[in-house]
Amino acid sequence: MLTGKRVRIRAKGKIFEGIVMPSFTGSLVLKLENGYNAGFREYEIIEVLEDFRAQVPRAEIVRREDLPNVKIISTGGTIASRVDYRTGAVTSQFTAEEIVSDVPEIAEICNVEAELLYNILSENMKPSYWIELARRVYESLKKYEGVIVTHGTDTMHYSASALAFMLSTPKPVVFVGAQRSSDRPSSDAAMNLICSAKLATSDVGEVLVCMHGTTSDEFCYAHRGVKVRKMHTSRRDAFQSINAKPVAKIDYPSLEIEWLSWRYRRGERELKLRDRLEEKVALVKFYPGLGSDIIDYYHSKGYRGFVIEGTGLGHVSTDWIETLKKVCEDSIVVMTSQCLYGRICDRVYDTGRDLLRAGVIEGEDMLPEVALVKLMFLLGNYSLEEAKELVKKNFVGEIEPRSTY
Repeated sequence: MLTGKRVRIRAKGKIFEGIVMPSFTGSLVLKLENGYNAGFREYEIIEVLEDFRAQVPRAEIVRREDLPNVKIISTGGTIASRVDYRTGAVTSQFTAEEIVSDVPEIAEICNVEAELLYNILSENMKPSYWIELARRVYESLKKYEGVIVTHGTDTMHYSASALAFMLSTPKPVVFVGAQRSSDRPSSDAAMNLICSAKLATSDVGEVLVCMHGTTSDEFCYAHRGVKVRKMHTSRRDAFQSINAKPVAKIDYPSLEIEWLSWRYRRGERELKLRDRLEEKVALVKFYPGLGSDIIDYYHSKGYRGFVIEGTGLGHVSTDWIETLKKVCEDSIVVMTSQCLYGRICDRVYDTGRDLLRAGVIEGEDMLPEVALVKLMFLLGNYSLEEAKELVKKNFVGEIEPRSTY
C-alpha cells in the first residue's frame, strides 16, 4: 500500500513527486508540493521516498523575557486540521503545539504555552463544552497576558458569544479559525493565527473573533464576539460584524492595528466567571405555514426560553398569538429577525403589537444565535422574572443603542 507515502513518478513525459492520497477511481492521486492534488491513470513509479505518516512535527517553543506570555487553547476545527492519508479527508488531528510549530512567526510576537482542550470539529461543540472552555480561559487569564482559542469556524460565533457572557475579562480573549486547512496553498490559518497573536497582546479587554478581512492576504478584522457571524460557507472573509463595526483592523504583514470600535480596554474590568448555562432554550426559525405546535412541544419538554427568528421587523403568523400568550406566562420568548441586519420593531404592524401584548420581548438588533446564548446565560444565573428584564439590557455590546447599518 502506497497511501500516505511520498513517491516520485514519471507520467506524461514529466517527473512528479508527492504524497499518495486514497483513491477510489483506480488513478494514482498525489498531493504535490504546491498543495494541490493531481491524478494519474498511466504512470511509472521511480522511487518510494518515505512514509509521510511517520513524520510527527514537534513544537520548539523558545521563551523570550522581553515578550508577553499568551496561552493558546485548542478545541480543534479546520485550523487544527490536516489531510488524513487513510481517508483523504480533512480531519482535526494535531495539537496546539504543532499549530505553533507551523507558524514560527508567533515566536516574534509572544511566548506561547499551548493546551489541547478538545480535538473536535465545530459541529460537535456543546454548551457543556462552553462551560469547561470558559473555566480554562478564566484560569489562564490569571497567568497570561491574553488567551487565543483555536476553534472550528462553523460554530465559532456561538462559542465566542457564550464566553463573552460568561467571562468578564480585563484581557484579550481571541477566537481564531481557518476556512481552509494548513496543507492547502490557499490556507488562511497562518495569517489568522499571527493576527490573533498580535490581538492577544494588545490593549483590548474583551472576547473577539479574528479572521481574514478580505479574500486576499491583506488584513484581518477583529470582531466583537457577540456581533459576528459566519456569512459564507467557504470564503476566507466569511466572518462579518453584523449591525456593528469590527473592533479593529490588523494589517498584514505589518501587524499594525487600527482600532475601529472600542468597548473595553485592557484592565478596565475585573476578572469574573459565571459558568452556569440553561441548555433548555430553543431557537425556532419561522417560515410560512409553520404551526405554533412546535412551541407547544418544546414547552411541554420543560423549555422556558425561546428565541424566534421571525420575518422582517419580527413577525410570525397571527395563528401563533394565543400559543405565545400562554407560553409567555412562565417562559421568555424573544423575537429576532431572519434579516439579520436591522432592528426588531413590533409596533409598526398589527401582528407585532399583538405579539407584544402576548408577552413577546423584542430582541432589538441581536443576532438570533446571540439571543439564544444570552437566554441560556440569563436563565442559568437569574430568576425568570429577572431574566425577562435583563434580556433587554446591553451586557457586552450585543445590543447597539441605535441602528446605523
